[in-house]
Amino acid sequence: MPKMSGEGSEGIQGVVLTLHTLEALARAKGPIGVTELAERLGTTKTRAHRHLRTLLQEGYASQSDDTGRYRAGSRLISLGRHLTEASNLVELAQHDLRQLRETLGQSSVVSQFEHSGARIVMALSGRSPIEIGVKPGSLLAFHNSAQGRVMLAHADREFREAVLARPMTATTSETITTAAELNTELEKVRVQGWATAANQSAIGLNTLAAPLFDATGGIVGAVGIVDLVQFLPPQPDESKIEAVTRAARQISEKLGYEPLQDENPD
Repeated sequence: MPKMSGEGSEGIQGVVLTLHTLEALARAKGPIGVTELAERLGTTKTRAHRHLRTLLQEGYASQSDDTGRYRAGSRLISLGRHLTEASNLVELAQHDLRQLRETLGQSSVVSQFEHSGARIVMALSGRSPIEIGVKPGSLLAFHNSAQGRVMLAHADREFREAVLARPMTATTSETITTAAELNTELEKVRVQGWATAANQSAIGLNTLAAPLFDATGGIVGAVGIVDLVQFLPPQPDESKIEAVTRAARQISEKLGYEPLQDENPD
């Protein structure tokens, strides 16, 4: 690493070493030990270990319980996907989202998976005269949104457990706020392949969402419809479920996802 001098040089060197550590984890073909990592970075095992512990605490690195070796963590993987998928997701989803809106006449949205929640990246208004406040750029929580739940249900176990350990804010009197309740809901979502969240973020509002996967099979987002509960009840009719899950399959295929042969496309 290049030598630096002057006020704050130690802090700058620390940032540079952290960035190099992240790059090494991202490029590693498998789990890597502290000694090997220190050699690649040209630093001491002590410094490498210190930076790894920080990255581990923040979710940017993960450590094997069996070998003690390190690899990229869920936050680093999520960040990489976010950078590579962000521009493509809106472009690839446009046609199917418009078709979904035209088929059902309800507000339709695409959200992107982020470490802190589901970020709305595209929204089309429905034919209802009532304005449904869904805006691109809005960040939805994992626990009280259908988009967040369907993403969390298909995220890796390490990330899901970390989210379940976080405090959950009640935005209505019906919001699920305990890890046990939410985990039960996530198990159901994972099996059925879609999620709803009636009266969870706002009384009288519901969303039906299905997951979006990329070429690696990882969760990258969700597509869904939003409406008042009288038009989109907690248990939606089969035609709406089919329309949303079909749109999700079509967008996922455009992202390079290939479902397993034993997965039922219907």
